[in-house]
Amino acid sequence: MNTKGVTLQPEFEKAIVDMKYTELTEIQERCIPLIQQGKDIVGLAYTGSGKTAAYGLPSLEKVLPKDGIQMLVIVPTRELCTQVAGEFKKFTKYRKTSIVEIYGGMPMGPQVANLRRADVIVGTPGRLLDHLSRGTFDLYEIKILVLDEADKMFDMGFVEDIKKIIAEVPKNSQKLLFGATMPTEIMKIARKYLNDPEKITLRQYVDRTKLIQSYYEVSKDDKFSLLVHLLKKEQTGLTLIFCGTRNFVDMVNTNLNKQNIKSEALHGGISQYKRNQIMDAFKNGKINVLVATDVAARGIDVKNISSIINYDLPRTPEEYVHRIGRTARAGTEGKAISLLTGRDSGNIRRIFGDNFLSVHKVKNSQFEHVSFVMTETEHEHRGDYRGSSRSRGRSGGGREGDRPSSKYKSFSRSRNNKRW
Repeated sequence: MNTKGVTLQPEFEKAIVDMKYTELTEIQERCIPLIQQGKDIVGLAYTGSGKTAAYGLPSLEKVLPKDGIQMLVIVPTRELCTQVAGEFKKFTKYRKTSIVEIYGGMPMGPQVANLRRADVIVGTPGRLLDHLSRGTFDLYEIKILVLDEADKMFDMGFVEDIKKIIAEVPKNSQKLLFGATMPTEIMKIARKYLNDPEKITLRQYVDRTKLIQSYYEVSKDDKFSLLVHLLKKEQTGLTLIFCGTRNFVDMVNTNLNKQNIKSEALHGGISQYKRNQIMDAFKNGKINVLVATDVAARGIDVKNISSIINYDLPRTPEEYVHRIGRTARAGTEGKAISLLTGRDSGNIRRIFGDNFLSVHKVKNSQFEHVSFVMTETEHEHRGDYRGSSRSRGRSGGGREGDRPSSKYKSFSRSRNNKRW
């Protein structure tokens, strides 16, 4: 393996060879030496850049098995929690480190039992606060804290939750913060809690030679018909469709099923057991089409997605890039298609304004009109989609980030009570 001059401990070198890594990515090459040196990091990295290994490998090197909880990774969604924990288990194949996942939608009892042997915790903010308020574990011996997808956690309204968790971590612990974007609020957190952090930014995050980006302009009444046409006539392989709200995810998925298109819906309102089943089916090719919200899709790490379809246009250019980064990975080709109606006209330049993206308009082909059964009004959909995602996270409209199940309590346990 070409490690580009980066040295890892033998157990980790052997593990990544087993995982068929051929060379380090840019984010890994730049972050690993700095994390090994004990530096705090603020990293701007998009899906597919390899950031889990960038912070995971050098951090896990510092974790001593059976020596208490030494590392905490906070993520916004259950899917990302499972994904990160799964990668960590592969990294530590020859180190035998105990990696424990903590997220909502699952019984507390087994998690409490697993925490007694944990070396590393990967968890969502709400469930972590649930456990901390119950005193089932503490963070007094944490060496490394990671905030992964920090921008999405903050956008979902978890700023105060994150602050409460950070307050329980030793001030001299190493802190690593990663996100697809770095808005002002995140930088305030970095300045307050991180110690002279190194800022790592990946500027070139879309491979235009592998990714074909296009958009169609279509009337609102023909939008679903065009989607069906594309899926039946022009799409091959796995397709990920993005919608702006849970309700529209469900509606699009239901209507696709009526058109004999084998699809599933993925969002925070679906039970964790069902979400795991859906993701396994998608990864294994048992279903070819997945309809999802942005939040739920943050944890999707499927290597062979051939097409991304924006049924609803995202709110920001950064979110657009984060979506399309799920295809054309590892040297493979992919497509990113956006379906635009009249209400999107004001956002086209803002979303596609970066010349680097090279998005081109496609002339509509002839397609059959099919029915689309609505379960809410277009007005309600528009209001929900255009509303603040921060307010949705606070309102209880979604549990994607696993809000605490009870009112937050201050932690007053003795610092001598380190483990059960």
